[in-house]
Amino acid sequence: MANNNVYDMTKGKEFPLLMKFAYPMLIGNVFQQLYNMADSIIVGKFVGTDALAAVGASGSLHFFFFSLCMGMATGVGILISQYFGAKQEKEIRKAIANSIYLILAAGLLMSSLSVLFSRNILVALNTPDNILKDALIYMRIVCGGILAVASYNAVSAILRALGDSRTPLMFLVFASLVNILLDLLFVCVLHWGVAGAGIATVMSQALAAITCIIYAVYKNPYFKISKRDMKFEKNIILKSIKIGIPVAAQSAFISISCVVLQRVVNTFGDDVMAAYTATLRIEQLIQQPFNSLCAAVSTFSGQNIGAKKVDRVCKGFHKSVIIVIVFSFAMLVVMQFTSSGIMRLFVDKEKVIDFGSTALKITSCFYFPLGMIYVARGLLNGVGDASYAMMVGLVEVFGRVVFSTVLVSIPVIGVWGIWYTSGLTWLITGLFSFIRYKQGKWKELSLIYS
Repeated sequence: MANNNVYDMTKGKEFPLLMKFAYPMLIGNVFQQLYNMADSIIVGKFVGTDALAAVGASGSLHFFFFSLCMGMATGVGILISQYFGAKQEKEIRKAIANSIYLILAAGLLMSSLSVLFSRNILVALNTPDNILKDALIYMRIVCGGILAVASYNAVSAILRALGDSRTPLMFLVFASLVNILLDLLFVCVLHWGVAGAGIATVMSQALAAITCIIYAVYKNPYFKISKRDMKFEKNIILKSIKIGIPVAAQSAFISISCVVLQRVVNTFGDDVMAAYTATLRIEQLIQQPFNSLCAAVSTFSGQNIGAKKVDRVCKGFHKSVIIVIVFSFAMLVVMQFTSSGIMRLFVDKEKVIDFGSTALKITSCFYFPLGMIYVARGLLNGVGDASYAMMVGLVEVFGRVVFSTVLVSIPVIGVWGIWYTSGLTWLITGLFSFIRYKQGKWKELSLIYS
């Protein structure tokens, strides 16, 4: 079953393998963030600051409702990576077939809930009246397309688990370009406002899902699924859920913490909301190397724990930390000197630019612990450490709730407490993740041998 896009990560030098595997995901993740940023830039420039604030007000909520689907996709991917490392090809096909049931259920459930309760949640978060209508329109459109996002992420997670990080990239880049073109058409030409931006996002995500699925079915031998493989396998479903639910809970806890912080942001008015939305988009882009490295470490760890090569997992982790150190320092320098210019890509209003520029200088000081969170998460999720996923999510909720409540109430800090909250939360979560790694309990964990 040779495939030039596939890497068997149980053999070969760790650093080149991680880099070769991560860079296609980095390109893909950057393009994914670009079409998220396209909504913000085009809406901010052509519709206005209030519209940009509306898009940002619903951002954390999207992530919350996506989290269950993403968790299920991650759980399936981790299980398959361990089967791949153990060379259990029949189990791989069964796991791929059974993932269909999980993703359909999660996607339909989250899409229905998000559309039904979107207004109640936005009102509960103190969303200002002048942006509530647009925030509700954008949220309902984007959340209505959750199944498309879930489908693409599930196929991508499976392909990455099999050592193929390039195939998802091809379709994501294409879909990202389509999204930007549709943004320009719907918002700038047809003047559909935030609704146009939301429709463009959903259409591009659906395109990525459909094309990636078709390609995988025709080109990847592991996707040649028989009727026997489609049989409902309780054992496989439960193993996927065993790591999928905690990972989903981790994402949900993180999104809840972001929602709590968004509620604090909303109390400072439209300018701060717009600045927060822009800085959030910028930092999401900056985090993509960490995110790509996390996925690479997860696949690397999953395959090697499946092959019972624990020492090799440790070596991969150490190489990844070096990458984090170099990139974190580079981005710290960039943000300290170019933050104002970067903010001008999003908005023209000087007050919003000043807020965002200072905010980026604050958070860039905490990029190293942020990177450590991603690397530790990749390793611990990859080996199936479900309890870690739950605990780290709770740590983030605790950090954001406590810091956002305390810091913004201190007069000398005030509004800047919003961004110090993010930085200090990364610091304590990064420390917790490193301690979890050093404890070494993960070395005895495995989904397929438990």
